[in-house]
Amino acid sequence: MQVSDGMSEVSLTVGPSHTLREAAAMMVEKGTGAALVSDAESPTPSIVTERDLLISVGAGEDPDVELVADHMSERVIAAAPDWSLERAAAEMSRRGVRHLVVFEDGDAVGVLSMRDIVRVWTSEGATSGMTPG
Repeated sequence: MQVSDGMSEVSLTVGPSHTLREAAAMMVEKGTGAALVSDAESPTPSIVTERDLLISVGAGEDPDVELVADHMSERVIAAAPDWSLERAAAEMSRRGVRHLVVFEDGDAVGVLSMRDIVRVWTSEGATSGMTPG
């Protein structure tokens, strides 16, 4: 199985001037755990994730005041559509992230989450070598 089998097309893009509450509301509406951040001054997108939102709220920051620009990851971790899901999962684990932005010919074409990988593996009947205890 490849990244292209599990990735979601880019379904949500927010701007750096959106508040965290606005970004969270859009993420809930779209049912996604991450949004690409598009900024005319940057050639590549950034990303804001549900983890970024939780860290801010957990720190007592006001989601109506805090801006996406101050909480997004400016350097996205990229993947290619033809990577294996195992390679993508290993990269997520190594980098400590739950989302990869999928690029093809220099354009962001999708997002792959750890949840997407689990969904594909379980729908394809993937099994582990573990025996019930």
